[in-house]
Amino acid sequence: MRTLIEYDHLSIDGRFTGDGFWAAQMALVPRDRQVEYQLRLLDQAAGLVLGRLTYEGFAATWPSMTGVLADKMNSLPKYVASTTLRETTWKAQVLGGDAVEAVARLKESGDGTLVKYGNGPFSRALVEAGLLDALHVSISPFVAGSGDSLLSGIGPTSMDLTGVTDIGNGAVVLAYTPAR
Repeated sequence: MRTLIEYDHLSIDGRFTGDGFWAAQMALVPRDRQVEYQLRLLDQAAGLVLGRLTYEGFAATWPSMTGVLADKMNSLPKYVASTTLRETTWKAQVLGGDAVEAVARLKESGDGTLVKYGNGPFSRALVEAGLLDALHVSISPFVAGSGDSLLSGIGPTSMDLTGVTDIGNGAVVLAYTPAR
């Protein structure tokens, strides 16, 4: 059975969007250490799981990028949760029917890891359905002050800390698994 790991970037106040979020995140976190972490995460990946908005953003940028991380991201199959997307590119397919049920079937269909990028209603639904096996959160040393919060709107969910990785310049990746 496959495991599902979500990887997110956050400010220290728990935001993943906001004015200047990505500029601050990219300026503060050493790119090489972040790439190294993501490559380790993707090493056993059988594919990527993405919501429509994340897919559209990634599909618009990753195919033109170069380097070892881009090569890995571009080579993996992508599974996209969407009720409106009809056509895909970038080795992607839309998850048919109920996206949560489709991810459950996808997890049962093989070995390896599925890495999910992006956050929002789809992430909440996966957590609530008990399908998320791990959450890796890259926390950058700045306060966004505004923007969306990680897993906003979800009910209380206990998580166990399973790892802390210093990726430099005050940034860390915290790895959690749902308490079962």
